[in-house]
Amino acid sequence: MEQKDTRWEQRFANFKKALAKLGEVAEKGNIDDLSELEKEGMIQRFEYSFELAWKTLQDILLYKGYQDIAGPNPVLEQSLKDGYITDEMQWRKMKKSRELTSHTYNSDTADDIAKNIAAEYYKLLKTLEQRLEAERGGKQTSIFE
Repeated sequence: MEQKDTRWEQRFANFKKALAKLGEVAEKGNIDDLSELEKEGMIQRFEYSFELAWKTLQDILLYKGYQDIAGPNPVLEQSLKDGYITDEMQWRKMKKSRELTSHTYNSDTADDIAKNIAAEYYKLLKTLEQRLEAERGGKQTSIFE
């Protein structure tokens, strides 16, 4: 009998693709060597990677039985409690950076965000990818392992 993918697994597949695209730029090395266009592209890839990250978490929480958790703040809070993500301060900083990319454009702010993507945020998203891959692959039987 063929097992159907759950919604979170479908969204997770999209998250992995987006994260791979972000990695093409974030892993390049010295962020100062990137052109303005490359930085803008990296920021845009970060935006959709972050969106897919929290939406994937929202879907897995729904799959796990949490019916009333919606939106990035409640999703991130519950994901911290359940062990899907760690490093609360860095995740909050990343969320704040994501909000800044949507509402204002300032070259100094963009440069700071680009540096944080390469130095911190990409690693947080990769850690989430590994955690969810373990969940999807059945390698982890409990969130406390």
